[in-house]
Amino acid sequence: MKKISILLSIILILNISCIRHEELSLEELENYNPDGLAELLAKTVTKPWLGQEFLPGKLGGTWYSVMNEDPKSFNILVGEQDSSTKSVVSSMLDYFLDYDVIRREWVPNIASYEIIADERANTMRVIYTLRDDLYWSYYNPDEDAKAGNAFTRFFRRMFARSNKNINIENKNVKVTSDDVIFWYDEIEGDPACQSSGYYGQFLTMPDGTDARIPIEKIDELSFAFLFPRIIADPLLMTNMIFGPRHLYEPAKISGGAEGVRSIFNISVDPKTIPSMGQWFLVQYNPGQRLVFRRNPNYWNKDENGISIPYIEENIVRIIPEENTQLLLFKNGNIDSYRLRPEDINTLLNTKNKKYTVFNSEGGLGAPFWTFNQNPVNNNKPQYEWFVQKEFRQAMSCLLNRDRINAQVFRGLAEPKVNIFPEPNPFYNPSITLQYLYDTQKALALLSSINIKRDAAGIMRDSKNRPVEFDITIRSDSSIYQDTASIIMDELSKLGIKVNIRIVDFQKQVEMLFSSFEWDSTLIALSGSNIFPSQGSNVWPSSANLHLWNPNQTTPATQWEARIDYLYNEGKFTIDHNKAQVIWDEFQSILMEQLPMIHLMRSRGFWAINNRWDFTNLYFDNMKGAEINYIYLRSN
Repeated sequence: MKKISILLSIILILNISCIRHEELSLEELENYNPDGLAELLAKTVTKPWLGQEFLPGKLGGTWYSVMNEDPKSFNILVGEQDSSTKSVVSSMLDYFLDYDVIRREWVPNIASYEIIADERANTMRVIYTLRDDLYWSYYNPDEDAKAGNAFTRFFRRMFARSNKNINIENKNVKVTSDDVIFWYDEIEGDPACQSSGYYGQFLTMPDGTDARIPIEKIDELSFAFLFPRIIADPLLMTNMIFGPRHLYEPAKISGGAEGVRSIFNISVDPKTIPSMGQWFLVQYNPGQRLVFRRNPNYWNKDENGISIPYIEENIVRIIPEENTQLLLFKNGNIDSYRLRPEDINTLLNTKNKKYTVFNSEGGLGAPFWTFNQNPVNNNKPQYEWFVQKEFRQAMSCLLNRDRINAQVFRGLAEPKVNIFPEPNPFYNPSITLQYLYDTQKALALLSSINIKRDAAGIMRDSKNRPVEFDITIRSDSSIYQDTASIIMDELSKLGIKVNIRIVDFQKQVEMLFSSFEWDSTLIALSGSNIFPSQGSNVWPSSANLHLWNPNQTTPATQWEARIDYLYNEGKFTIDHNKAQVIWDEFQSILMEQLPMIHLMRSRGFWAINNRWDFTNLYFDNMKGAEINYIYLRSN
């Protein structure tokens, strides 16, 4: 089942690459027609998760994997803006609920829930009750004297300035409603902590004012979110992860918001980081590897009482170079590998291969191309172009998606031409992108805002300035580099000069969140908009991930004001038919204004070493690879 949170975040595009600037021959392109695709898929395994039960497995084994870059921290708050950090930290945490995408229903995870709506008062209570067997646990401190000493010193230092009376000899600290309430009020709810969760704590009332959703303690395990008005998806708004109060509260008392962000930096002993999730982080060697060990007390158990996962250890090597990752997989040094388009023929046609390749349908989300409309740049000519929808529409008309598919994805992708994906209950197949590749239409759109080519073929605006701008892309994603190169080439044919600006991911994040010194960028957000109201930190004009012009005090444009209104109304409309009208208009405006020009949905291919039993293994476009219940084959 898929864990859903309301927030979207910037993500890395991992383990995907392409052939740079390579023009495929007609013969090669013919290999990727429907018949060629069918032949290719016949050499792979199709096994999406359709609600099957997971069967009991057996303990044992080490899983060998890779990640592209080092985590920046082991801090949950930092992980909101850094996917490598989030991938590490999330293995030690859990959401309240899971969402079953097949049955379209919420399923208790670490908490059960009850929704109580008072229609007369137009208010709502969402009550959660935590499991009684949840603990912030530490890895084997009693069996490792060195780790035990580190644990004791760490606790004494953290509680020196706190009035909390916690026995430092107790290596398991019970998870209670106090943890949740502290995190919601003092971390997510404190704007100084700069949590994306802050934006999801407020509702717009019928009179136009904003009201916070408070939280109240009921008892040690139960708490309630008090909605000041009835909302369509209250579980989506409240499903969250949180950290241990007994560690984050002393950090905040002693150092404020900066103290919170600095706790669990990468220099700490990983054994001092508690887990209530599946794994303990027990070792970190910067630039080399991380080592996780199974949490034997994890709450999720199979029918034989064995905690999931069955794998005892996960060794994650840090290897940014994709060809090295491929070589390691072929040599059996790592257990799985997400295929790049150019890997497919080689890996599928290898004789006596010791691995199996799985395939999935095209992804629900896609990277996108966006233009900086932040008025801090209003002294630049680019700003004058970017704020005009006709310019953005023209850029979409110059995006040669067929060429990107052929050269970057080897024919194994398709354009993303909608806002909501198919599983979204308000997906409307008739609302699609109308600005597909058409150079004549692009020229007409540009001409309508007085941008035309001169006698030398250079595109100029009404002030005779040449049209030139940057595309900023991350340095470790060749898929972005190749896509940007195609964009640069296509636009040059019409006299528009594009400069490709390559930066590391942290620099890109800094540009988006603080300096705002960028023209256009290729990037992706996590989340698939399975729910229409996902993205409270993206769609509203006041949100910090409203990338093209974030943190607006009032909407800068009429269309953004309308999106704000529709997003708000949709959240509060329970009747499906009425909500459909709202969300249809919402999607239509975004398809017309194009603040995000989406790129391609690529089909997924994933290979795994045959030493693992595939009974509980699934691979699809909703979850990717499901390996939580995997175990070693019997000899």
